[in-house]
Amino acid sequence: MRTYTQCLLGLLLSVCGANAQEVHGVTEKEIKIGQTMPYSGPGSHYSTIARANEAYFRMVNENGGVNGRKITLISLDDAYSPPKTVEQTRRLVEQEDVLLIFDTLGTATNAAIQKYLNIKKVPHLFPTSGATRFADPEQFPWTMGWQPNYQLEGHAFATYLLNNRPNAKIAVLYQKDDLGKDYIKGLRDRLGDKADAMIVKELSYNISDPTIDSQVVTLQSSGADVFMNFSTAKFAAQAMRKAHELGWKPMQMLATVSASAAVLRQVGTDASSGVLALHYLKDPADPKLADDPALKEWLGWMKKYYPSGDVTDEFNVLGYSNAQTLVQVLKQCGNDLSRENIMKQAQNLDMQLPMVLPGIRLKTGANDYAPMKDLQMARFNGEGWDLVGPVISGK
Repeated sequence: MRTYTQCLLGLLLSVCGANAQEVHGVTEKEIKIGQTMPYSGPGSHYSTIARANEAYFRMVNENGGVNGRKITLISLDDAYSPPKTVEQTRRLVEQEDVLLIFDTLGTATNAAIQKYLNIKKVPHLFPTSGATRFADPEQFPWTMGWQPNYQLEGHAFATYLLNNRPNAKIAVLYQKDDLGKDYIKGLRDRLGDKADAMIVKELSYNISDPTIDSQVVTLQSSGADVFMNFSTAKFAAQAMRKAHELGWKPMQMLATVSASAAVLRQVGTDASSGVLALHYLKDPADPKLADDPALKEWLGWMKKYYPSGDVTDEFNVLGYSNAQTLVQVLKQCGNDLSRENIMKQAQNLDMQLPMVLPGIRLKTGANDYAPMKDLQMARFNGEGWDLVGPVISGK
């Protein structure tokens, strides 16, 4: 039997000697991680993702934690404002001394902290953004994305139109940052030499804009019969309501960042039925999944650990699934919780998450920082999503 001194010595060697480097945010009993989220401001709806993260970690902690350590998530409000994200992230790294930054929401917000975190060599894991810049290990080796990228979405929408409506007249509303630019690039790249003829109008908005009503009026007047709504939730909802108010009834294609049944039901059935979007997560409101074991387990978890959360909101599925991914990374680390080993283990994932759609697997490598690369087209029926066609591979 090992003595107490031997056990303590073993722990010290595993924590301190694995890479002979300082270990941040880790004690014998705790793993401290940081995050910013828009608990206020135009992206406040997304804060439910952080609450789901915290609820999942609470469940893990109640069951003994990860390798005997409890996870502490310090989640600060950034109001969906990049300067505030920078301020709060610096606080997390320099004052709270967190091990890593996890699941910060937004493209512009994550872009604002990406260079800083890479210079400081702080793992910047699984941001809620599909911008391609978060899956670039050559330029940013300390940043790894999570969800399928926005260029793939734009490419998939274009493929659908070329196959089903080749003479479409397309109007595009997009956010004026890397999120919107990636969608536009994927769309135009796939449309190829038909892009200029098919896209009749493109308009952008800033996340600080109070409304996008004027853009929707202009897009309607373009004569477009397809509306590509590459907007975050608040603005996507505004755009759908305005289009309905104007009597404009194009085919609507919606970005994944807004494709939650909970968001669309708030818009209203008349304004949202028939909307097309791309998915990678199971829709918890889909009655066809009523007997799905993974959904039953998720609903039980929601009831126990996040009872105030909306069980129809896919963003709660996202928070749950993203947290599962981080826990797997931490488990693989064992007692070597250096920042270097965090990134090494993040590069060695191969898993099927229970609330991710069948056929979509999460896999990474040393030169592959895009864990998920597949999507599934779906049409909103007023209550939930009906899957359309096969899984679309971005490999």
